[in-house]
This record gives sequence, C-alpha cells and structure tokens, in this order.
Amino acid sequence: MNSITKKWVRNSLFITMLALIVAEGLFLYLNYSNYYSAAKQAVSSRFSSISGQLKMYTGNEQTTDSQQRSAALRRMVEQFDEKDKFEFTLLDSEGQVLASSSGMAADPAQMEDFHQAMTGPDGRGEATYRSAAGEKVLAVTVLAPYQAEDVAALRMVTSLTLVDEQLSSLAWMSLGVVAVIFGVSLWSGLFFVRSIVVPLNRVEQMATQIAQGSLDVRLPDSGAADEIGRLCRTINQMAEDLSKTERLKNEFISSVSHELRTPLTSIRGWVETVAALRDPEDDNYRKGLAIIGRETDRLYDMVEELLNFSRLQNGLKLNCQVLDLVAELTDAALFVEARMTQEGLRLVYDEPELPLPVWADAGRLRQVFINLLDNAIKYSNPGGAITLELLQDGENVYVLIRDEGRGIAPEDLESVKQKFFKGKNAVRGSGIGLAVAEEIVTALDGTLDLESELGAGTTAKIRLPLYQPELRRLNGET
Repeated sequence: MNSITKKWVRNSLFITMLALIVAEGLFLYLNYSNYYSAAKQAVSSRFSSISGQLKMYTGNEQTTDSQQRSAALRRMVEQFDEKDKFEFTLLDSEGQVLASSSGMAADPAQMEDFHQAMTGPDGRGEATYRSAAGEKVLAVTVLAPYQAEDVAALRMVTSLTLVDEQLSSLAWMSLGVVAVIFGVSLWSGLFFVRSIVVPLNRVEQMATQIAQGSLDVRLPDSGAADEIGRLCRTINQMAEDLSKTERLKNEFISSVSHELRTPLTSIRGWVETVAALRDPEDDNYRKGLAIIGRETDRLYDMVEELLNFSRLQNGLKLNCQVLDLVAELTDAALFVEARMTQEGLRLVYDEPELPLPVWADAGRLRQVFINLLDNAIKYSNPGGAITLELLQDGENVYVLIRDEGRGIAPEDLESVKQKFFKGKNAVRGSGIGLAVAEEIVTALDGTLDLESELGAGTTAKIRLPLYQPELRRLNGET
C-alpha cells in the first residue's frame, strides 16, 4: 500500500468511520430514549385516567369516600380492558398485592419501583427488570392520589419486548445504512485515490527514466484540465525541453570541438612550417607567425566566451554604477571599427551630444555591445554597413545595432537567444554569445529583442532604464 493511500485511510476514512459510529450511537440513543419515554408516558396516561375517575368519589364523609374509592379501584382492576398490554396492581403500604388484573402476585425481589414511590418526594417510582420468565418489563408505581382504605399504591407493569424488537429492527436497519454509506465512501475514496496514485506512479517512473538518461519517454495526455493533467503536460514539456537542451548541448560540443580544431590545426601546421624554415626574413616565415598570432587570438576569444558563460551559470555578479551609455557605446564602436574596415564594412554612427545615464556594470555592458557588434560583423557581407542608433522615451534608452547581412531564418528567430543554439545560417562561433548578452541585459532590468528579415539584415534592440536618482533612493540603493 502506497503512502497516499495510507494517509487517506488514516485521515479521511478514519474520520468518516468515526463520524458514522458517532451518528449511529446518537441515533440509537435517541430512539431508545424516545421509545422508553413513550412507554412511560403510556403508563402515566393510565394513572391520570384512574385519578380522574377517583375524584368523583370525593364527598363530605371521609370514611365513606375512602371505602368507595377502594371499591372503585378494585372494580377497575377487575374490569381493566388492557390486560394484554399492562398488568394493573393495587398494593398496600407493605407492598402486598391487594388486587391484580392478571391474578398473579408480585415478586418481592422486584419491587424497587414501589420502594422509590414510598420514599421519594414525588410519590412515584420506576424500574426496569427481567421477570422470572426472562421477559424485560417496565414497572411504574404511584401512591394512591386519594385515601382508599388499605390501598397505598397503584402499580402498572408492561412488557418491553415489542419496544426492544422495534429498537433492534431500527438498529439493524441503521447499521445497514451505515455499512452502505461506509462501503460507498470506501469505494469512492479508493477510486479517487487511485485516480491520483496511478498517474503519480507513472510520473515517478518517467522521472526515474529521465534521471537515467531516457529523454524520449512521454506520459499519455488524458486531456484532463485538473492538477494531474496539468502536471503530466508539464512533465512532458520538461522532458521535451530537456531533450532539446541535450540535443543543443551535443551540437554545441560538436561545434565547439570543430571550432577549436580548425585554428589548432592551422597553428600546428604553421608551427611545423616555421620550424623547418628557420629564416626570419622568409615571407612564409612572417606569414606563418601572423597566422599563428591571429588563430591564437581567435582561440583566446573563444575560450574567454566559454569562461564567461561558465561564470554566468554560477551566478551573475554585477558591479553597477552610473555610466554614460553614449560613451560606453562609442568605446565599443571604436574597438571594432578597425575590424569593420578590414572586413570591408562601414560604420554608421551619429554620436549624441548629450549623455544618457544608466545604472550598469561597465565591463558587462561593454561585453554585450562587443558581442552584438561581433555578430553583426560576422553576418554582414563586404561593402555593407553596420548602423548604431541611440533613442530614448523619457524613462528608457534604446540601443539599436543594425546590419545588412544574411539575416535569420524565421523558424530560428525565436531560438537564437537560447543557450547552445545555432541556426541554419550560423557561421563560426560557440552559439552562446546571444544567450550571455540577454542574461546580462536582463540582470540590468533591461530587454534584448531581435528583428530580422532573411537576406536583408538583423536589428538587435537593447532597452535599458535611464538612471533616476530619486527612484534609486526610494528603493534604498546608492
């Protein structure tokens, strides 16, 4: 039995069973009280009727009235027409039977009700006991309401067999109802628990398979809109994302391996060539050293990009201060301008005269600009232009880096900022530059968006909030 089922049995089912037991007990107790009260009430009504009849024998001569009442009581006993239901008895002050509707003497051992009536403040006594025949009976004794010679008390005894049989029938019927309710609760509860446990078991099995590396497993989609259905769809989406990430990671490793192998092969070949020449004045010697230096720089940039990505994965740390965004963008443009000229590209940049203050990390912001400018250079054709533009709307400042290169395929546009992704038109590189740039911009409370048209170029749009000292002070920042 799994833990959820155990919890349900311990909690919900136990509470249901306890509630049914309490309800059954209350039901039986109330019916017991009602039926026994009804029996006592029936006896009391007979005593009231007898008392009313005795009242008519009350006159001025006390002795005559007493005799008349005694005689009347004896006639009532003899003519008692409910002998099949009650035994009507007249008792003297010692508890001896003076007259009985059944003709039977009272059992001296079963006279508790008589003693209660004789000693009690209200002149009434009740007792429930079993007769010599084993029958359960109710005995009620009241003192004679008027003096009637030697008659001291009136006693009625009635059988409780029919009452107990009725109570027994009600008890069995109510127990049957309780059993049905409990059975339905058990069935519906197990059905409900099973509807949770079975999908969760499948989720557990799938999670175990995913943990073991099987990323192609999927849960069946029931189409349900409840929490279980949403969980299954979320697990499937997670598996799909993990599978995609795993595929991108493998492609990334393959791509990086290829990117590293190319310059290393070139360096190795030219090292062997230069070593064989041993003449610094030889043109091939100088050409080899230049290629070795260029390929080494290329390797350095690639390794630095990978290290930056590793640092970001461990948590991005920013050292922010107030910066002039115009100056930072201008420095980045000057840094890559020589390379643009070498690649046959033009830089179009109308530097704003007024500063645009932002709250940012200078090193990280420069990294974003260099990264995006490097992409623009790599994907531009010779003779094209790269345009830088700065805009503002009062609260935000926008940096637009636009090239006239090959552009991004529409199906790749939503994915190019993902880690490890390389689109169909991708050139050399690790495929993590845009992902790193977006993480940095997001950490600076900004956004990075791309707009592209295949064959017409790409525009990278960076939004950063303008520095507002009042807002910084309200937020407790310096």
